[in-house]
Amino acid sequence: MQAFMETSFDIYYFATVFTLGFSMIAKAKDPQFKLYGFMAIILGAGDAFHLVPRALALCTTGLDNWTFALGFGKLITSITMTIFYVVLYYVLKKRYSFNSKSTTILIYALAIIRIALCLFPQNMWTSGQDPLDWAIYRNIPFALLGLVIIFLSYKLSRQNHDIDFKNLYLAIIISFGFYAPVVLFSSTYPLVGALMIPKTIAYIWIVYMGYNAMKKNNN
Repeated sequence: MQAFMETSFDIYYFATVFTLGFSMIAKAKDPQFKLYGFMAIILGAGDAFHLVPRALALCTTGLDNWTFALGFGKLITSITMTIFYVVLYYVLKKRYSFNSKSTTILIYALAIIRIALCLFPQNMWTSGQDPLDWAIYRNIPFALLGLVIIFLSYKLSRQNHDIDFKNLYLAIIISFGFYAPVVLFSSTYPLVGALMIPKTIAYIWIVYMGYNAMKKNNN
């Protein structure tokens, strides 16, 4: 049952994200939405490194026999999720003609620190273990990066009376809200990992906001 439910959800997720992403790249008249489309593709492609091996494991020999692939996939996903938020920052810059050198430096600094921490061998990605201390270390700059994007998306959407992106900040808050317990407790309580489903739904919402805004812009 778990294999069927997870695999079905993953298929829906990939179909939605890639369809909307490639549609934005192909049809957008405004460069901000092409960038948004690339952002969606980065999201889906990065998650595929982890979710595809997980689906295969569930449908075949079990998670314990796919330790390396699952761990490596989590590493790639961690990096691409960081890039996702950097690209989203540039979407906000284009959409609102926002230009702050100090904010750009902060975004890059947090992203570089996050990716560097992910690459440390102490994370033990492919060992089947997930040391809690390093899970926290690598997610501190990621959470700060998310907070910066949340603040900017809330502030700029209100300043510009942007109806299409008015809930972008909320979707990001929801995604982090469901992600945090997984980081902290999934090793001890595996069922907490199910929170990744509503977290993923929040990302689908983020992608759909961009697609819906693109359609309005094209018309």
